[in-house]
Amino acid sequence: MSRPGWEVVVGLETHTQLRTRSKAFSGAATAFGAAPNTQACAVDIALPGTLPVLNRAAVEHAIRFGLAVNATINRRSIFARKNYFYPDLPKGYQISQYELPIVQGGEVGIVLPSGEKRVRLTRAHLEEDAGKSLHEDFHGMTGIDLNRAGTPLLEIVSEPDLRSAAEALAYARALHALVVWIGICDGNMQEGSFRCDANVSVRRAGDTRLGTRCEIKNLNSFRFLERAIEFEARRQIELLEEGGAVAQETRLYDPERDETRPMRTKEEAHDYRYFPDPDLMPLVVGEELIERLRGDMPELPEARRERFMRERGLSRYEASLLIQSRAWADFYEGLVKQLGGLEKLAAGWMLGELSAALNRGGLDIEASPIDAGRLAGLLKRIHDNTLSGRMAKDVFDAMWNDRLEADAVIHARGLRQISDSGAIEKLVDEVLAANSKQVEDYRAGKEKAFNALVGQVMKASRGKANPAQVNAILRRRLASAG
Repeated sequence: MSRPGWEVVVGLETHTQLRTRSKAFSGAATAFGAAPNTQACAVDIALPGTLPVLNRAAVEHAIRFGLAVNATINRRSIFARKNYFYPDLPKGYQISQYELPIVQGGEVGIVLPSGEKRVRLTRAHLEEDAGKSLHEDFHGMTGIDLNRAGTPLLEIVSEPDLRSAAEALAYARALHALVVWIGICDGNMQEGSFRCDANVSVRRAGDTRLGTRCEIKNLNSFRFLERAIEFEARRQIELLEEGGAVAQETRLYDPERDETRPMRTKEEAHDYRYFPDPDLMPLVVGEELIERLRGDMPELPEARRERFMRERGLSRYEASLLIQSRAWADFYEGLVKQLGGLEKLAAGWMLGELSAALNRGGLDIEASPIDAGRLAGLLKRIHDNTLSGRMAKDVFDAMWNDRLEADAVIHARGLRQISDSGAIEKLVDEVLAANSKQVEDYRAGKEKAFNALVGQVMKASRGKANPAQVNAILRRRLASAG
């Protein structure tokens, strides 16, 4: 939201579930959807005498993220106990990192209508997740499911660099795309794999001091994130304009009422009584491991965007959309390879017809009924003038619904474009002879009459005439007859 005289300040803390088979400090499984409390072992539920053992894969994922955002990888980091009481926290503390996290600094680039912006990161630290409280099925009681307890997380903390809900949304989307792109998170927000806490404050325009912040917890959809920040900023501004004061607190977003409401007083770090975990040695990362992981990193989104612009001749807007996910970018690369070029045609169809069809079906591109090879077959028929753009859309729909090849649809439906000049000239002459009033209107300067004549020719050809040839021949005929 934008309110004259006020500035919104947002920082996000993003809990990214790391893509590992086992938990952060035990061998218990992390698979989603198991029956409650079937994936919580003795270490996870803190039975006496159990000791945590750090998951190497989680550490490697954290390093990959640090490399991707050009951060400092601390060669020595420390695990701490974050102490608080909650029924779904069986230890009575959460193993996390505080003073010395594994990743410090870094930045994430976002694309806004006004241009590009770099969002600074404060840190990214490893920690374990808590369990889950279940309220719906217990009629006045609460159930506890400890399957998530101990699941490895990377908490990514941004600086308060975001100035609107829209900027926060762009950052969250870019961060989500990045962690999925480099393979450290599956990105499934419905399953809790990627969720954000938003720290929101407001201040008078021109003021450099940060206002009192409120933290909105556990936002697990992009839409809820944007709406929660918009509501909270508006609430704080209205409160201050009425002479009130903002209380530092933790709030929850209620999507049904589209509002935030108080949850508890906001804690500070000292409230958690952090101290080094005596059961875990300091984490020491060697140069050999970092360099091995650096060598295994894929081409990152921003680098691929720049390459698409440089090598494929795409606009920044087109390239930015095509790197919305690694799967989208890979599909485009595969499509262009099958076509042997035609980069702009490929981009246009991916961002147009294919994107619209996927949205209508609620599908990710990995589940597209039309793969890159079959789409290439269709685009080749556009390029060689077998199909007009309108005809190609009809063929695309048939390919989508019936899983057919483009050539099979074209043959079965007789959808071959008429590009023979003689045949089109004959159709044009017949239309001109039958529509003398529209011919007179065109010569009187009414351009709409020309479009009507084009429509008549296309109708006479049952939509099969090459539109570009129809336009050229029709104008030539009208000019010579005049």
